[in-house]
Amino acid sequence: MMKANSERIIELFSEAMAMPSPEERARFLAGACNDEPEVREQVESLLCVGEPSPDFLKQPPPGTGPAVDLITEKPGDVFGPYKLLQQIGEGGFGVVWMAEQSQPILRKVALKVVKAGMDTKQVLARFEAERQALAMMDHPNIARVLDAGATPAGRPYFAMELVKGIPITEFCDQKQLDTRQRLELFCDVCSAVNHAHQKGVIHRDLKPSNILVSRGVDFQ
Repeated sequence: MMKANSERIIELFSEAMAMPSPEERARFLAGACNDEPEVREQVESLLCVGEPSPDFLKQPPPGTGPAVDLITEKPGDVFGPYKLLQQIGEGGFGVVWMAEQSQPILRKVALKVVKAGMDTKQVLARFEAERQALAMMDHPNIARVLDAGATPAGRPYFAMELVKGIPITEFCDQKQLDTRQRLELFCDVCSAVNHAHQKGVIHRDLKPSNILVSRGVDFQ
């Protein structure tokens, strides 16, 4: 049932994205998902990605108003089975931590959590859309989503496979790869991007720092 729902979500999302206006998308989903409210909600979450509020330039950045007391995470904090070890990344609305999972197995994961003060309705919709999009992926060169939950403060997070690597450009320079070897590596990137496109997902921030290569990869 879960797989069927995922395929249904991808199909509806792709059809809705081909429509020129939000009004037409809304009418399409109202008819197509009349008896599937949960599927419609997931599709609408995916459609929210990259759709800014009309008056977003008039609004101050979240967390910059007066008397805002932000609760932030720190090493040692525990979310369910996850203990934060160190911050390893930061994006526009999320922070990525290396964390240690204690149950049901012991392993290190990457934990992405919405930033304190950024938990607006629009940001939460984008975060949920990212989480759902990643959960659809099934490719050896795309980090897998392992789990999801919420912090004690109520901000959502998701746990991903921890990739121990370096940016692709840095890897190529360190290994002194020639043109053929660089193209071989780039073909792996293209394969992962193609997989995402087949799932109806477009990566809007693809850059070398977001493409990590394991130090164990080697060429003959």
